[in-house]
Amino acid sequence: MRSESLRGYALLSPTLVVMLFSMCAPFALMVLMSFWAQHGFKFDTSFTLANYREALSSPIYKALLFRSLKISGACALATVLISYPMAYYVAFHVHRRKLLWIILMTLPFWTSYLLRVFAWKIVLGYNGVINSGLKVVGLINHPLEFLLYSPTAVVITLAHAWAAFAVLPLYVSLEKIDRSLLEAAADLGDGPALRFLRVTLPLSLPGVMAAMLLIFIPTVGDYVTPALVGGPNGIMIANMIQAEFGKVNNWPMGAALAIAMMVIVALISLVYVWVLRKATEQIG
Repeated sequence: MRSESLRGYALLSPTLVVMLFSMCAPFALMVLMSFWAQHGFKFDTSFTLANYREALSSPIYKALLFRSLKISGACALATVLISYPMAYYVAFHVHRRKLLWIILMTLPFWTSYLLRVFAWKIVLGYNGVINSGLKVVGLINHPLEFLLYSPTAVVITLAHAWAAFAVLPLYVSLEKIDRSLLEAAADLGDGPALRFLRVTLPLSLPGVMAAMLLIFIPTVGDYVTPALVGGPNGIMIANMIQAEFGKVNNWPMGAALAIAMMVIVALISLVYVWVLRKATEQIG
């Protein structure tokens, strides 16, 4: 048993070393730096909580953090609503070459992330595809200003960018559902809608939960999309963190903002998982 354990650690050791030096060490340095202060180009390494007090009390930081959570939550919900029908169709209505269908669904996401963001700027622009089309059919006389450089544009762009990552956990969860349960529900008189609400949706909640977390956590820290399509009302907390490390040149404050955001997102995720687990247990 000891030799087997040592063999397992030996196999894991390269991965552990890479994670230690590429993830754990920078994270520990960022945590340490968040308790410092910066004066000009020099660090004051004296322990202080001033950065965290400012991060949690400043109206600007709190507003940006709340906006980031709201935009990421809306993005996660929109992404799951878009991806669920695609995953459902492949799981229940495609009987041959399912892998090919999954590859085809992810094919548009093989292109550059920046290219997709700029494509959405063309689609959502004042003279873009949507506004021009609505003008042609006579539904609007002036361009819809809320489409671009707004939180709406950020949600739409992020939902499209992360849809492929939501399809896979949803598909796996739907594929594992025992089809005999659906047949039993049909024998008991349930129609397609009731079968979906009573059987398919509850049993696919683990995939929904995983997809929501998979989208919510990384989009909170996205700063490229808000910078390109968000405008003044679509800026998120990650843009402020990037500014603190770049333009403002206040690395300890940027580190404190990053750590505070990570802790808040982790707590929200844990509460979310606990609530859904309790709901799943009650449904079961």
